[in-house]
Amino acid sequence: MAETVLMKGNEALAEAAIIAGCRHYFAYPITPQNEIPAYMARRMPQVGGTFIQAESEIAAINMVFGASAGGARAMTSSSSPGISLKQEGISYLSGAGLPAVVVNIMRGGPGLGNISGSQADYFQATRGGGHGDYRMIVLAPSSVQEIANLTIKAFDLADEYRIVVMILGDGFLGQISEPLTLPDSSGKSFDKISWALTGAAGREPHLVMSLRLTPEEALEKVNLALQEKYRIITERERRFETYLGDDADYLLVGFGTAARICKGAVNSLRRSNIKAGLFRPISLWPFPYKELKAASRRVKKLLVVEMNSGQMLEDIRLALYASEDGASSPSSAEIDFYGKMGGTVTQIEEIIERVSSYEK
Repeated sequence: MAETVLMKGNEALAEAAIIAGCRHYFAYPITPQNEIPAYMARRMPQVGGTFIQAESEIAAINMVFGASAGGARAMTSSSSPGISLKQEGISYLSGAGLPAVVVNIMRGGPGLGNISGSQADYFQATRGGGHGDYRMIVLAPSSVQEIANLTIKAFDLADEYRIVVMILGDGFLGQISEPLTLPDSSGKSFDKISWALTGAAGREPHLVMSLRLTPEEALEKVNLALQEKYRIITERERRFETYLGDDADYLLVGFGTAARICKGAVNSLRRSNIKAGLFRPISLWPFPYKELKAASRRVKKLLVVEMNSGQMLEDIRLALYASEDGASSPSSAEIDFYGKMGGTVTQIEEIIERVSSYEK
């Protein structure tokens, strides 16, 4: 039987990355994710890996580019303003078709803000954040166990699609300690021989780049190929969880820490004979539009709960009221929103009060 240990979210993520085969980690310190570089500084030498505390966030993401181009599994982590500095490098990775895992343990903003947990980087993560027509897979765990499990998955997805995968957590999730069963590596292997820069002895040289200035380099063709890849990911990689949603009159929608709060509220509301349920997006891109729309058809009202001004709310509206093919009818469910900004956490009692008011 696998051993159960008590770990912080940040430390669980770091150990899971090592289990996944990450041997190259580059970062610059910033709260509330500093346990990740601290853990990696100790563990990487023990497993024969490379840890470098870079001179800046910009340097760190470009080190990830170099390691990934050589075929290695590489990761960096930061928090909100640090991720902003990495955006150019993330765009370069995307343009070059390189796999990488980037971790954002969000803090309050805008600006330097504070070191409390927030969810205000949703737009940045799901809408690209940097320049150009690129996308990242964005995974939003809500527990220490899930942050470890999704870290393993993030490396596999990055290699499978040669894409940047972002793990989007927050300060509360990074700092909380919970029982954890460390996951095993998936054991999957991926072809890197056909593109990685491993030395051209005995073969034609490979070329990894994102700069394409001449017609024969066909930048538009590269973009079209990227969009086709994103279409495939959208079909295959939508992830979500439902909780007591089958007979719910009111469906709470939240991700990450907000979803944990919503789940507690659902349990309390059920004890008061109010039929509440939870829909939790796990992949924020690709967003589970179809699944949320189907779930909404059974309920009277949705309450979207976020630790921001309502950024995921835009995707909720797209899910319920927009139609990709023009054929399916919009959902008739009403949408309500409850959010807190600046690193302020929503209380369970506030959600219970809001949903209870629907019954009056």
